[in-house]
Parts: sequence; C-alpha cells; structure tokens
Amino acid sequence: MIRLDRLVNVLGGYGVRLCGRPEMRAAQLRSVAMPDPTDERVQGDVLMAVGAPSATEAVRWAVSARATVVLVRAGAEAAREASSAGESEGVAVMLVDPAVSWSQLAGVVYGLVLEGSETEAGRGPTDLFALADSLADVVGGAVTIEDRLSRVLAYSRSQQAGDPARLETILVRQVPGRLRELFQSRGVFDRLAASDEPLFVEQDPAHGLTGRMAVAVRAGREVLGSVWVTCGSPLTGARLGALSDGARTVALHLLRSRASADLERQVESDLAIRLLEGSADAATVLSQLGMAGETLRVIAVRAQAEEERHAALLLAFERATTGFGWSRPGRSTLLGNTLYTILPGEDADAARAWVSALESALPAQVRLLAGIGAPARASELPASRQEADECLALHEAGLPHAAPPAYDESWDDILLRRLRAAARTGRTPARGPVGALRRHDARHGTHYMATLRAWLEAQGDPAVAAERLGVHPNTVRNRLRKITQITPLDLDDARQRLAMIITLAALEDDRLL
Repeated sequence: MIRLDRLVNVLGGYGVRLCGRPEMRAAQLRSVAMPDPTDERVQGDVLMAVGAPSATEAVRWAVSARATVVLVRAGAEAAREASSAGESEGVAVMLVDPAVSWSQLAGVVYGLVLEGSETEAGRGPTDLFALADSLADVVGGAVTIEDRLSRVLAYSRSQQAGDPARLETILVRQVPGRLRELFQSRGVFDRLAASDEPLFVEQDPAHGLTGRMAVAVRAGREVLGSVWVTCGSPLTGARLGALSDGARTVALHLLRSRASADLERQVESDLAIRLLEGSADAATVLSQLGMAGETLRVIAVRAQAEEERHAALLLAFERATTGFGWSRPGRSTLLGNTLYTILPGEDADAARAWVSALESALPAQVRLLAGIGAPARASELPASRQEADECLALHEAGLPHAAPPAYDESWDDILLRRLRAAARTGRTPARGPVGALRRHDARHGTHYMATLRAWLEAQGDPAVAAERLGVHPNTVRNRLRKITQITPLDLDDARQRLAMIITLAALEDDRLL
C-alpha cells in the first residue's frame, strides 16, 4: 500500500504526469489491475489501461474496475480530455508518454504498490508490523524492530513483558538518548555489529528497563537494524531459534524496502538536479516533484563529524529524504560534498527550522553547516543555489554555533567576501592610493590607513572618526591633509571616496592589511 503522491513522484521520472485532481494525492493504493477481455470483474486501485483508445474510455474502464487512478498512454494533447473525464467521474488520470513501454511501467507500478508500503517510520512494508506480531506470539515477548540508528520501524501490538522503556521508545519512534548511552556503555551495539548471535541485555530498573533479547538484522556484513524482545531471562530452545529466523526475515523486508526507497530517491534527486542546474521546463519538473507554490528557497548543507565525513553527509541525505514526498516539504539531492534541498516558502526562519530539525534527527556527533538562498521562482533556482553556496561558505567561516545565514539577510557580507576573493587573486590595483598608504605606514609607523577608514566610515565627520580612533579631531584633520600630500587622492571627489570604501572593504582580511 502506498499513497498516490508517491506514485506520482516516482513515475514523473518516466514521463508520466497527473492531470488534475491534486486533492487525491493522499489516496491509499493497495492493488493494481489491467483490463482483461476474459474477465469483466477486474478490480484494482490502480488500473493500467492497456489498449484504451482514449482517455475518456480509460476513465470508463477505471469506473468499472472501481479504480482510484488510471494510467493511459496518450500525448500532451489529451491532457484537457483526461482532466475533464477524470473530474466528472472522480478518477485521477495519469498520462503516460507514448514512448514509455507498458512492460517497463508495469514493473515499477507493481513494485511500488505491492511492495513499497509505508510504516510508522516513513518507509518500509506495512507487513513488518504483522511480522513483529507473529514473532511476538512465538517468542512470548513484546517485539520492536529498529533501524541502525535505533529508530522504530515496527512493533508488536502485544504488551507481554512490556516496560516503561519500550513504551517511551514507541511513543517517540526512537530509542531515547539515555537508553542508547546505557546500551553503548554495556557494549550492546558493538556486540550486535560483530555477531549474528542473539544476546541478552540485563534489566535496569532505574531506566524502566526489564531484560531484553537483541539480535542484529544484517545483509552480509552490513547491519540493517535490530530486533528486540522484552523478556525477564534469556530465550532458549525453539524461542531463541525463532528470534534468529525472524531477524533473517526482517532483513529480506528491509532490503526490499530499501530498493523501493532508493528508486524514489533517485527519481527525486534527478529532478532536483535539473531544477538546480537550470531547466527550460522548470514548472513542469517542479510539478513532477509534487511541489506547489511560487516562492522557493535552496538550502545547501554540509555535515561534519569527527570521523567518516562522507558517512555523515549520506546520513543527512537519507534523513532528508526519509518519508514519502507528500509528507516532506522539501526535495533533496546530493551534488559533490553538499546536500541541496529545495524548500517552498519565503520565510528564512522556516528554512532554519528545517535545518535544525534535520540536525536533531542525526546522531549527536554530527554537526550541520548550512546556507540559505534568497526566495526564488522555479526558473531562478540556479541563482538561489549559488546564493546558498555562498551563504554556506559564510557559515563555515563564521561562529561555530551561529544560525545559518540567508542571502537576502546577508547579501552585504557575501558581496564583501566576493571583493576579498578578488583582492586575494591580485585583481585590485596595487599601485593606487591604498598601496601607497600601506607602504608609508609600514616604513614610518604612521596610521594613515586606519585614519582614512575611520573617516570614511564616519561619513567625513572628523569628530566621529577621532572618537573611534581615540585621538583629537585636529589629529584626524592633520592626517587627512598628509594623506592628500602622499597620494593623489582627492577626498572631495565622491567617486574616489566610493572607490576607497570598496577597496578598504575588500582588504578587511587581516592577511592583506
């Protein structure tokens, strides 16, 4: 079972698009059907109208099959007919590009609808809950299935031998930090990573924890997650064997879920890259991503950890794309060592809240640095990406725990960084007034550069400049007079004053003064 929104997002990468009825994106899809001349009782939530001569006929077939959505092969010219027919009959119509084969499409649709179902954690087959229930019945204890970050994927309805620690874990959908620290200190995670054998975790009343049997869920050497059973003493015999067998079955479910999730991530990533790099049909691509709204922002994120920097970035990308498209405000992709997310909305604080929520969902040792582009339309996203990159560089160079900067709030700092970068590459004049004053200060121990800067910042007021420098106003006037004698600078020329302000701003980097 999946939602229509997810089907729209994935099939968008195959040239399939939804015609109208956006309100149906949250509809649940559980089954797939194709027309069969020998069986008039064909029914399914998704009807693949193979052989339909028109969109109107495909909708008629969908009504007979009690379908929520129908896929019909037709060109763009049929969009109005499809939308009208779908609206009149309450069916969502998806137009399939005639160049896409039904066999190719069928594999994707069947795989998504029948296997890519949703769990409490946002991904994975719903029958993982049924598996947890079955396993709980066999082993005689409450079962919890978790991923490798201790997030809850599924749990049994049985509360047999349940305890406060399990209840809290289920409520917050993740093992609380204090329990993770307890398991870490006891070496539980290290033993799960090293062995396939189930292990017993002793009780700890102070943490509301009765005993636990835990076993790793792995594919080859890779740990995918773990299965936990509440019990007062270690499992033995048939119950212990059932737990090991159950872990292997869970591994198959998670691998199948990963394949489905990776397909959706790839489609989302490809479409997001098209928007960030510039696309002539940006509005269409945005629609394929299931995003609405005229105002968007690009967020550029880098993840830092003491070890395995690339692993931290991949964790951030996985978390940013966890949950179906309908449940997430943004769409993300990885380019080089940066995670880019396209987020709807104009408020920069909402973008900062998104970054904060992402960081809080990651392990404690992972720290995020981010930059936020200015509000943009779909066609302007490449510019917003560049702005986000520059704000990210500003964040990396700034205070460690400062809020991520947004371009529309920090454009002046960005401009100065650009000027300083130009100065470092020798693109500022070396033989002008600035060079002469710097050399004079270095040779004679004078303070003409600082005086000129203070006077310009004070907008030509000697008294304000003197206060900043801690000298008498007459000292400022004398120094300015000397400056005009040392250099050809005309302090009465507005253009020259502007040029000096820009030059001094570009040279604020201490390495260049």
